This record gives sequence, C-alpha cells and structure tokens, in this order.
Amino acid sequence: MDLSTIYRTKDRKANTYMLIDKKQEEILLITQEECAEVIQAISKCFRFGIANFKPGKPKTNREHLEEEAGDLLCMIELMIEHGLLDKSKVYAASLNKRTKLETWSNIFKKESVSEQNQSI
Repeated sequence: MDLSTIYRTKDRKANTYMLIDKKQEEILLITQEECAEVIQAISKCFRFGIANFKPGKPKTNREHLEEEAGDLLCMIELMIEHGLLDKSKVYAASLNKRTKLETWSNIFKKESVSEQNQSI
C-alpha cells in the first residue's frame, strides 16, 4: 500500500490512530452522498405522494426510494466488507433501534379499526 494514500484518523475510544486508505475514503464519500439521496427521495414522497410519479421522471416516488435505499444498502455492505464497520455491531445496533422504536414509536402499535379508517 502506498503510504501517500493513507489517512490517519483518531479513534477516540481506543486513543489511537487508525488508517483509512483511498478505497475506504471513497466508500465513505459515496455513502455520504447516498444518505443525502435517500433523504431527498423521502422528501419527494412526502411532497408529492409515495405512489405518484417523480416530476419529469418515469418512476414513482416509491420506485425511486427503493432504488436509493438499495444504493445505500450496498454502501453499508461495502463499509463492512472493507473493515470500516463491524457487521455484528451494526446488526446489534439495528436490533437496539428496533427495540427502542417498539417502545417509543407508534410503528408497532396495533391500530383499532376506527383509527385505520381515519387514516384513509
């Protein structure tokens, strides 16, 4: 590995420096871009409706969101493959988030029939 392509970043927890090579840097930059594209796709769903077509595009907002979510999922997998993330820690964090959502959000709560009718 060419030392000119390595970046040192501080690992605050271990109080050491870890090396990030050019591939890892590119993966992080593309992941950052993909996160922004997912945010934009979600915004279009709220503004124009999830089933509506993206203005001037042949895809619905759902199809566009699915594409962008897939792109982001690919980048998360690449971060794991290239040692930027630990797969077991990512999975544990995902389960932890789900548990929090089950407690603090309405996502997993059963709706009564009258509540379902009101949201239509």
